[in-house]
Amino acid sequence: MIRIEHLKKQYPNVTPLKDVSVEIHDGDVISVIGPSGTGKSTLLRCINQLEKPTSGRIWVDDTEVTAQGCDINKVRRKMGMVFQSFNLFGHKTVIENIMMAPMDMLGKSKQEAYDEGMRLLRTVGLAEKALNYPDELSGGQKQRIAIARTLAMDPEVILLDEPTSALDPTMVGEVQAVIRDLAKTGKTMMIVTHEMNFARSISNRVFYMDEGSIYEDGTPEQIFEHPQRENTRRFIKKLKVLELNIESRDYDFLGMAGEIENYCNKNQIASKTAGRIHLAFEESTQMLTSLLENPRIRAVCEYSEATESAEWIINYGGERLDITDDGDELALTLLKGMTTSMEYTYLEETELKNRIRLVI
Repeated sequence: MIRIEHLKKQYPNVTPLKDVSVEIHDGDVISVIGPSGTGKSTLLRCINQLEKPTSGRIWVDDTEVTAQGCDINKVRRKMGMVFQSFNLFGHKTVIENIMMAPMDMLGKSKQEAYDEGMRLLRTVGLAEKALNYPDELSGGQKQRIAIARTLAMDPEVILLDEPTSALDPTMVGEVQAVIRDLAKTGKTMMIVTHEMNFARSISNRVFYMDEGSIYEDGTPEQIFEHPQRENTRRFIKKLKVLELNIESRDYDFLGMAGEIENYCNKNQIASKTAGRIHLAFEESTQMLTSLLENPRIRAVCEYSEATESAEWIINYGGERLDITDDGDELALTLLKGMTTSMEYTYLEETELKNRIRLVI
């Protein structure tokens, strides 16, 4: 088991890990997902102490690896790491790459290391490459060799840092197939990946990392089908978000129109959809500012790259006011013509209790 308490990693200009606390159980296969720069690889490198945490504590079984005087090399014997850049020794053959660590660190004889290395090469489908050098292999073959080298130490825990990110798309499948087989062996695994379908199919747990922590931890079904938190939902659905706030009737409409235009251009939103995003904002907010004495409006546009659709979620304060029923007739006609649905909800427990949802 791996236990992490209040892990923090800070660099001079950025703090990727602010407060990570979690338990990883024996046999867990965990996919670590999230936007770039959210500390996914840093978390793995802190676990095996390739990066020294700024603060916090990490235990592997009963050994605190962050404790002063810990024999980290002894801990690493049961913790393998697969890097995105392979890290094979170019001056040694494939079988020599695999034999080195078992001979040097486990004291295996040359014959023992060779026999086990060949068995592992057969497992990853590359026994015929035993006497080749790394520069004679494709990227996918190099990564399979790197996995075999890790397995040669018979680790209890395997950490894989974006194992397919450096590969040509045609080679990704062969490496994923090896990792899928490995996941069935009962070893504890953590895999940093941007391949969502792969993460969903291979894992029993998924960590979504954001805001310097494990933002959401759940089963693949929960994370990919029923995310509980907003940032997770936006990431899984590939949503691009724009938030605009209005606090008076004299709001800067032209400035906000410019923000919407930049948002649509940046996300390469089709001109027809972009036009409807503009008009839906204009008609709904002008209707609201005319009806509300002291407007307080938060308008959030979410555009889905996956479905190429958009929606506005507009929350506003005041007494119950359903503009889908009580709004200006002409404005409502225009809104109905450019949306597939309009929904009003009154949220008793929130500050801005009124909400309309316009699906474009």
